[in-house]
Amino acid sequence: MGRRPPRPPGRALAAFSAALCVLLLAGCGARLGEDGRIGVVYMDAQGFYAGVRQGMQDYAGESGRELQLLELNARGDASEESTFVDVASSAGVDALVLSPVSATASIPAVRLAHDSGVPVVCYNTCIEDEAARQYVTSYVLGDPHEFGRLLGEAAADHFEGEGVADPRIAVLNCEFVEVCVQRREGFEEALTGRLPGAQIVANQEGATIDEAVDVGERLLTAHPDLDAFYGEAGGATMGAVRAVGNRGKEGEVVVFGSDMSTDAARALSDHRILKANVDISGTAVGLLAGETVARIIAGDTSEEFITPAPIDLYTTPEDGEEWLEAHPDGIP
Repeated sequence: MGRRPPRPPGRALAAFSAALCVLLLAGCGARLGEDGRIGVVYMDAQGFYAGVRQGMQDYAGESGRELQLLELNARGDASEESTFVDVASSAGVDALVLSPVSATASIPAVRLAHDSGVPVVCYNTCIEDEAARQYVTSYVLGDPHEFGRLLGEAAADHFEGEGVADPRIAVLNCEFVEVCVQRREGFEEALTGRLPGAQIVANQEGATIDEAVDVGERLLTAHPDLDAFYGEAGGATMGAVRAVGNRGKEGEVVVFGSDMSTDAARALSDHRILKANVDISGTAVGLLAGETVARIIAGDTSEEFITPAPIDLYTTPEDGEEWLEAHPDGIP
């Protein structure tokens, strides 16, 4: 979920041209795409978003229909996202699937797709709620409050087992997207509901691993009595794990994290630092998005705006080992 600097304008233009070529070729009589052409935007190419891509591709390949995916890795760049949506809308794709880069800056692109007659399906993130209800057809979402709540309960279990009634916790956040704010709220409510003495002593952005390591090490210096980190996303989680290891704090400071990956599963299996991790499988979200789009294309629109995605909690070394066995390619 980390931010990235904007890509050079030339790359956006290249993406525009490539997208246009693919769409034009799709209209030249080939079977591919005759049952639907779907524009798909990924905020990133790794971790969760790699899983979403795998799930979308699996659905397209196994659906028994001739579906074509026109894909873009937006790299966290709202302008590139907008360019792609403009191209896809103008070319008349049958649906658009995206995790908007920004709840506000992405509204014009989503509105353009809607006004062009293209149904929009959000996943993981979306635009602001009022605009989403107006311009978005469906939203595939693992409840972020429940996501945080499950991890807060796991943190409470850990501290109760250790006899710590007033843990001091630092948050490494990704709160430039609303779902991360809701994750923290769920985490805090569950933890303080069972341990009223628990304190969030710091809450700073650290969404990418490098950023989270730097922020985490500074917080360990500023709060020598810190008991734990809460990482709101994958980069924050692994950055916190590395910060604790770099400072030799194993056994003193633990981490409760979000978003499974090979590194996270290994850290959970080791269990000295990472004690619990909560995850929404990107592959499962991609499959749900594919199923949702197929229903929309077929004209079978549900009255329910939210399509719930499953949430998984991992708390033991065995959980980590099992995840690694189930995901040998590392795609969550």
